[in-house]
Amino acid sequence: MNKIIIKACSEILKEQFLRSEPADRQLSMFFKNNRHLGSHERSDLSELYYGVIRNRRYLIENICEENPRKLILIYMMLILGKSIRELSHFIDDQDLTWLKEQKANKVKIVGWASKLSVPDWLWENLLEQYGEQSAISLAKSLLSPANLNLRVNSLKEKSISKVVDDLVISFPDLKNKIVKTNISPICISLPRGTSIQRDNLFLDGIVEVQDEGSQILSFLVNPKRGSMVADFCAGAGGKTLALSAIMKNTGRLYAFDISQNRLSNLKKRLKRSGASNIMSYKINHENDTKIKRLREKFDRVLVDAPCTGLGTLRRNPDLKWKHSLKSVEQLNLKQKLIINAASKLCKVGGHLVYATCSLLKQENELIVDNFLLENKNFRVFPPEPILIKYDIPLKSEKYIKLRPDEHKTDGFFAVILERLN
Repeated sequence: MNKIIIKACSEILKEQFLRSEPADRQLSMFFKNNRHLGSHERSDLSELYYGVIRNRRYLIENICEENPRKLILIYMMLILGKSIRELSHFIDDQDLTWLKEQKANKVKIVGWASKLSVPDWLWENLLEQYGEQSAISLAKSLLSPANLNLRVNSLKEKSISKVVDDLVISFPDLKNKIVKTNISPICISLPRGTSIQRDNLFLDGIVEVQDEGSQILSFLVNPKRGSMVADFCAGAGGKTLALSAIMKNTGRLYAFDISQNRLSNLKKRLKRSGASNIMSYKINHENDTKIKRLREKFDRVLVDAPCTGLGTLRRNPDLKWKHSLKSVEQLNLKQKLIINAASKLCKVGGHLVYATCSLLKQENELIVDNFLLENKNFRVFPPEPILIKYDIPLKSEKYIKLRPDEHKTDGFFAVILERLN
């Protein structure tokens, strides 16, 4: 850590607090405009930047103001455990005096929402859904950064052990930290910040960056070889590519999204992957004519619905400050429209997989309950046979719910719905 890092972090945080741009996008733009920064400086800056955003509420309530530089200093003292003596090497006398005053007049933070740095509305939701101890455990886990997860592309390499060995060759200093994960049979975990994008395994399409929980969703779709599959909200196509690998590059796989930019990113990834059964289509909305023409044509439909993304707070900590009960209600309206539109694509006997990376029942169970109430020709399909088929060590009779504190994945919700008639 040094004065340059603290000054740079203060500048980006000031922009982050003023604008509504995603935190990762602002950081990327800063790096693009400051190419002189070395890899270690970028890593240190990223850790500091995201650390302050994760703990924003707790830090602000400690110093009673939203001053980026002061938040950084108090974060380093209270969260990172740096002593004033350690900090004195790269702060001025004015900062030093202020820190000593803060230490002498330590504020007592009251309430779990403040201690765990979550908005009141979100804490109340977690408390109601999970109970106090479980909610505390979950919120604590969201304050810790996530490791880097990779999906091994079975279209190009079937041996997970070989990929682990190859990664160790590429990153010998991480030898004991490159491990196969416990849930997804094709997932490898590396320390966060590992620069994988320039490694040949990534460039050759043998591995893709994808959270372990997201990989599980693709398995739940359980596509057969030669079947018709739709990824209804494909985004940049992480799950689309995973589905293609499960299908062994057979059948037809449609990737739909309203964003051309996201679909353009899919095309770049497609070249690396070796997949040839994917067709991407930009749609204007969930009832686009392209969708209507394909009604009742699909064996499998995946809806990874737009949501608050609160299950990804380890990676995107700024999201918790951008949502409210009102934004959740707005998303609920969109989720109801999307699941209904996507269901029309299913054949009789086909499966609709509804999923979010949210922790809130308003975006998960309640959306599904409402859908089933209005669509008596669908029922919940038990996931157990599929989990056993792919050797996934999870147990569930109805919903799949993944949590960072229990499963070491992002937070995910998923349900399989079968069309009966």
